Amino acid sequence: MRHCLVFACIAGLTALALAQEPAAAPKSAGSQPFASVSADSGLKDVFQAKIKAEWDALKNKDRKAYAELLADDYQGVEVDGQGERTKIQALNELANGNVSDYTLWGLKLIPLGPDATFVIYEVTLTFPPRSVVRFSRVYITELWVRRGGQWKELHYQETHVK
Repeated sequence: MRHCLVFACIAGLTALALAQEPAAAPKSAGSQPFASVSADSGLKDVFQAKIKAEWDALKNKDRKAYAELLADDYQGVEVDGQGERTKIQALNELANGNVSDYTLWGLKLIPLGPDATFVIYEVTLTFPPRSVVRFSRVYITELWVRRGGQWKELHYQETHVK
């Protein structure tokens, strides 16, 4: 029940933010990995760095770096269908990861207030040559909150893209 309430709140806040965002002409994608950013430059730079650090930590199996990005009450849902993960579960699974490279693109930020931002992007994952699946494209939404002056990832949701 709690999870449904959290999801409903996120969906409602997202709808409110989208309703207030003025329509803008589409921009052409440049050489930057996140060419379609839609928030102020300072916030854009913060989240580009945070998301890159997150995927570098996953790729390098860097438990300390990954832990520093996640809120203590973090919840994540991945495409494997195994359900929700807490921060501890996500950190414990890190050693079994097999991401050999990644490409990020399509970053969109939806500020939900001074201390919360909804982040949307896609990632193309590359796995080692002997893996059953070599590539995977995933659509990602993340809810980031500012706590103690630092941005922490509170919720992560990924959906497989064909």
